Amino acid sequence: MPEPEVRKRSIIIEEIFHEGGPLAKVPRRRAAILAVIKNPFAGKYVEDLTGFMDDLKPLGLQMTKDLVDALGGDVNAIEGYGKGAIVGAAGELEHGALWHVPGGYAMREILPASKAIVPSAKKVGGLGARIDVPITHTNASFVRSHFDAMEVGIPDSPRADEILLALVMTTGPRVHARMGGLKASEIKGEDGLR
Repeated sequence: MPEPEVRKRSIIIEEIFHEGGPLAKVPRRRAAILAVIKNPFAGKYVEDLTGFMDDLKPLGLQMTKDLVDALGGDVNAIEGYGKGAIVGAAGELEHGALWHVPGGYAMREILPASKAIVPSAKKVGGLGARIDVPITHTNASFVRSHFDAMEVGIPDSPRADEILLALVMTTGPRVHARMGGLKASEIKGEDGLR
């Protein structure tokens, strides 16, 4: 397959100072990078899609590097991550699943403390569709303070023959996290869970 045809990219950065409680000493940063690509499978059923995952890997790596840069350039500052995809109406949900490997493994390759599985969401949607990308701690999925989501989308995307690909990262827990459970400071880092 040819390399992905990118129509546009977008980076969204949020700085969260509070959620109704006291001001955070250090604002939490949450960011997403989005790429809108042409869907080579739109309008037809193709049995073997897996080769396109390899074609998406360089894009996943570049998006990961650009997102880390947008959050200050320090890979060690990234504590949370997630990925998502919105497939245009002429595609199928399985086309969004093509992002699992290139999106997830790109982040796990670049981020040193990333043993946890990268959570994911995907859907089929029209122009302006948005998706909540789930987020967990990069090194231990059971760290409750990092359970989160970031809603993302682009007003003119995805067109029927496109896929919107998303990566999300955070620099810490929810601003007022206080639901108990495993703390980031207690991570053993053995299995990606605890």
